[in-house]
Amino acid sequence: MIKKKLLEYRADLLLLSVAIAWGVTFLMVQDAIKSVPVFSFLFYRFLIATVLIAFVCYKKFKHIDKSTVFAGIFLGILLFSGFSTQTFALEHTKSSIVAFITGLNVIFVPFISFLLFRDYVRKMVFVGSFIAVIGLYLLTMSGTLSLGFGESLTIVCALMFALHILFTDKYAKSKDVFLLVFFQFLTVTVLSMFFSLGIEEVTFDIPMDATFLKAVIVTSIFATFYAFLIQTYMQQYTTPTKTAIIFTMEPVSAALYSYVAINEILTHIQLIGAALIICATLMAEVKFKKE
Repeated sequence: MIKKKLLEYRADLLLLSVAIAWGVTFLMVQDAIKSVPVFSFLFYRFLIATVLIAFVCYKKFKHIDKSTVFAGIFLGILLFSGFSTQTFALEHTKSSIVAFITGLNVIFVPFISFLLFRDYVRKMVFVGSFIAVIGLYLLTMSGTLSLGFGESLTIVCALMFALHILFTDKYAKSKDVFLLVFFQFLTVTVLSMFFSLGIEEVTFDIPMDATFLKAVIVTSIFATFYAFLIQTYMQQYTTPTKTAIIFTMEPVSAALYSYVAINEILTHIQLIGAALIICATLMAEVKFKKE
């Protein structure tokens, strides 16, 4: 029992490192896509990550089976759908609104988990999810919230990321984690390439400047290869709902990094929002005897 609890704590801490990696690399991505189309950037980011995971797990290729391939492709489609709808949403509404609605996957996960899989979700986790949403609103929102085309796309985005967390939890417990991540990365790479070729002006002939190279190398290694490998592996030892709550630390780490890197000042309201998200993350770890 103690060993199981220690594994859960280790998993939660490593998932927290994933949220921090995503938050810290946010500025790099933002700078890179000013000169490089989004799907083209995703193509190179996931291509490098695919090569890295292939190098790590090539000996496992002889154990590939159809169910693992299907699971990896399905997760890749969910992940790509989340990135795509989020990208198009940014063209129709404010980034702060997109960030907030995307974070609503923290609410979607426990409800979908219960309705779709009949999983038991602790009351404290539900409470933590709602507190995290309040914190997200205070931290990210800078305008009025309405339900337009961009907002609708972002709701789909949040749903895709919620489903990705839930199905990662299911597949990681029965499939080889490395092969699962490999086929997931490969799927996003292929889809990004096709979308880039179809709707963007450049895919292969892009400016290889320092900003792009720094962003694509750092994000492919830390925010993709490391992040999704850790997420897939560690979700075996924790719950998808706790994972979603922990991932709300991404905008907190992004805000703190922006303060350190470019001296972007946080308002008192934003600081309160960040504090609420941290409290929600800690609450997800609390268990009462009756639960």
